[in-house]
Amino acid sequence: MHRVETLVRGGLTFDVRDTGPADGDPILLLHGFPQDLHSWDAVVPRLHASGFRTLVPDQRGYSPRARPRRRRDYRIPLLADDAAALADAVGRSVHVVGHDWGAAVAWTLAARRPDLVRTLTAVSVPHPAAFLRSFVTSTQLLRSWYMFAFQLPWLPERLLSTPSIGTAMLRRTGQGPEAAARDAARMSDPSVVRGGLHWYRAMPLSGPKASLARVSVPTLMVWSDRDTAIGRAGVDATARYVTGPYRLAIFRGVSHWIPDETPDRLADEILDHITEPTR
Repeated sequence: MHRVETLVRGGLTFDVRDTGPADGDPILLLHGFPQDLHSWDAVVPRLHASGFRTLVPDQRGYSPRARPRRRRDYRIPLLADDAAALADAVGRSVHVVGHDWGAAVAWTLAARRPDLVRTLTAVSVPHPAAFLRSFVTSTQLLRSWYMFAFQLPWLPERLLSTPSIGTAMLRRTGQGPEAAARDAARMSDPSVVRGGLHWYRAMPLSGPKASLARVSVPTLMVWSDRDTAIGRAGVDATARYVTGPYRLAIFRGVSHWIPDETPDRLADEILDHITEPTR
């Protein structure tokens, strides 16, 4: 069985870390903003120990050879198509796990291509329709102020690429000092920051139906009650947008940065979900 080290799609080349037992059932792990594939480093050893193969890409805007400059090239359907292409490269359906923006991609992939997704685990971010609903039913709009600030040209890049500012921002959201220093260091490259920000800037261009379809695959939603970015309302509304088996796991006393902060517990939840007899 061949390893997937790069994925070429639409003139873009994505870096992929394909590790674990080559004959194991594949798990696709999708990172969020402003992280990269290293955000899963503490999770994958537990998955490998249970016999699973993991595929962890640097997504669009993060891989050095996959950073288009136009914001329209970061619309959510394109991001989901990148993930679908990686599943196609593996040659079989995959278990999909996404954190933060990676969860938004995972929801979209599961809705658009259920044939490629055996199970879905969404970490931190609820179903996109539930998230939008929470803007008018809760304080989520206030929590999401940064999404609007990121629409500004050049200023967000300037601020976030300053290591002291980037580190302070991440620490205020509950990220640990080592992880914050790691992610702030990679943001010191303005081109890296721009790629991640374009995910936010492309949101108005994706269209209202891009991510709103219901999901039929077995789904696990993992949320933490000290998440400063995502409130409870969207999480509670998510069940109505899943027609397949659904379970919610709440990590109490944990920040938004679940894969860094509680990797073993997250790995346990993922393994419980994907190894249930009905799967």
